Amino acid sequence: MRILLVTDAWEPQINGVVRTLKTTARELTAMGHEVRFLTPLEFRTLPCPTYPEIRLSLFPQSGVNARIRDFDPDALHIATEGPLGIAARRFALRHDFPFTTAYHTRFPEYVHARLRLPLSWSYAWLRHFHGKSKSVMAPTQVVVDDLRANGFQNVKLWSRGVDADIFHPQPSQRLDSPRPIYLYVGRVAVEKNVEAFLELDLPGSKWVVGTGPALGRIKARFPSVNYLGVLERADLAKVYAAADVFVFPSKTDTFGLVLLEAMACGLPVAAYPVTGPRDVLGDSKAGVMHDDLKVACLEALKLRRDDALARASLFTWRAATEQFFGHLHPRKRIVQGKQLLAPTH
Repeated sequence: MRILLVTDAWEPQINGVVRTLKTTARELTAMGHEVRFLTPLEFRTLPCPTYPEIRLSLFPQSGVNARIRDFDPDALHIATEGPLGIAARRFALRHDFPFTTAYHTRFPEYVHARLRLPLSWSYAWLRHFHGKSKSVMAPTQVVVDDLRANGFQNVKLWSRGVDADIFHPQPSQRLDSPRPIYLYVGRVAVEKNVEAFLELDLPGSKWVVGTGPALGRIKARFPSVNYLGVLERADLAKVYAAADVFVFPSKTDTFGLVLLEAMACGLPVAAYPVTGPRDVLGDSKAGVMHDDLKVACLEALKLRRDDALARASLFTWRAATEQFFGHLHPRKRIVQGKQLLAPTH
């Protein structure tokens, strides 16, 4: 099957959406399918206000139309709600082409945190965007239930996985600082609530891996914290293995791939009892969820690393990709072996 994945989130961004799409494409290819991406790298772009590493495609409609016609996919998946996603959706509706979509991030909550835009406005627009989707794929059951409660239709579960070839327990002295060592990995942005972690009075030391628009301000406010920037995945695995507790302060993430990566390296988790941690940790002994993040951090020190590893082993990319593939809606071709879409000239 020929599968086209349309995404506004792409390199040089390093985040869960990009990693999920790349890994899903790898698994689909291994399953015998032909996969192509439609990304901002193919268009003129400008930086997103307040988030310059995100590139927004300029006037992409004609280019999107041409690329879809050229590839002539059997299945169309629109991963994001940005300019490329909007253009692909418009093409699909005009040509009666079935498509699926994904809800990767809590967009209304992010916009509210940055711009104070009412949540109801963002959810209304998202209901419109996803309304014609054959399957709206969400990463956890909690998010599935939340979307249904907000009036979304055809919502399906599409879980995530972890690459155990890279993220696994190993001896590591990568972090040379007083123990216990508390670690945060992810974007350094207001919606990630990193300061809630860094403000805690905890014994030992704290490390932050990642970059983002709030990094300069946070470095100035918390100069005693250790900062590593963006790391290659193999080096990141060594960092996870060297820490004592992985701290996940976000209250808006839909999943949190870093949770799986940390646990796969045997690192227990401390988090708030919110969407993402609730689904990933479940009722396991892989982490501690508490409304007081300091309590969660201190209690997580008592957990066994083997329990974190055991929980992570339940999440595989092959199983997640089979879920994704099962939710796709291939189009019916009018003439067997011929294009349904007329080529551009």
